[in-house]
Amino acid sequence: MRLIGHVAEESAARTFGNYLYVQGIENQLEFQKSDGWAVWILDEDKLDGAARLLDAFRQNPADPKYRIQAQAAADLRTQAEKAQAAYEKRLRTRRQLFRPLAAYGFGPLTFVLIAACVAVFLLSRFGMDPERIMGLFIADYTINGAYMQWHPGLQEIRHGEIWRLFTPALIHYGFIHILFNMLWLRDLGSMIEARQSSWRLAFLVLAIAAVSNVAQFFVSGPDFGGMSGVVYGLLGYVWMRGKFDPASGLFLHPTTVTMMLIWLVLCFTGLVGHIANTVHTVGLLMGMAWGYLSSLRYQ
Repeated sequence: MRLIGHVAEESAARTFGNYLYVQGIENQLEFQKSDGWAVWILDEDKLDGAARLLDAFRQNPADPKYRIQAQAAADLRTQAEKAQAAYEKRLRTRRQLFRPLAAYGFGPLTFVLIAACVAVFLLSRFGMDPERIMGLFIADYTINGAYMQWHPGLQEIRHGEIWRLFTPALIHYGFIHILFNMLWLRDLGSMIEARQSSWRLAFLVLAIAAVSNVAQFFVSGPDFGGMSGVVYGLLGYVWMRGKFDPASGLFLHPTTVTMMLIWLVLCFTGLVGHIANTVHTVGLLMGMAWGYLSSLRYQ
């Protein structure tokens, strides 16, 4: 949901909002004392078109076409409400199912990712039996005494097992590991889904997982797993996007960012055990870059 501009008069704002609705552009109006009526667009893919329509409306708000087409909005809304009511009788809506679980709701893709992590965690006997999920590691490996052996150069991926680029993020070791990762994934993932879309979250998760997993492999080998690289990537994305594009609706409290950065540094000390620090670092930097660069379009 993004802000495209303001209209001073309430009647004009409502006429324009109805006009947008007839054009198939969902919108919301919000009164702001300093600027008048703010026009918010729900679908970012329709942002440019809505902005052009607003510019045209400002040039000639008295044009009869706006009033004539806006009159059809009431009928369209009535039809939409009837269709929605019929749908709700057959199936519980996503909002009803997930909204009570988090401030931004529980995004469907976020829910699927958490369920997949929990399933893998149970299949691996709480991370204690990696042999049962060897096909999810970025590469197969064997342990002979104190030595670990694997084929160099990501042989399995080059032979078509592309999923291995992403699936290490589903692997977790121990209850604390999976608990904290899932809590952060729930909050950050659901926020992105609510403010942007499930597709945006999917692109972020896949890209951050692939790049950070490959980086960790070339630093320490294939024996690693966890969603924390993706979590740090989402944190970096939300942090930068909210900082440089406040209208995006994404936001992290500075205390939250400070706490996560302190934890990142603490992991490098080795005091908290064996940690895949490369995944964390690459994920964070990639998310920050993505968040900042994507905000440039709206500044």
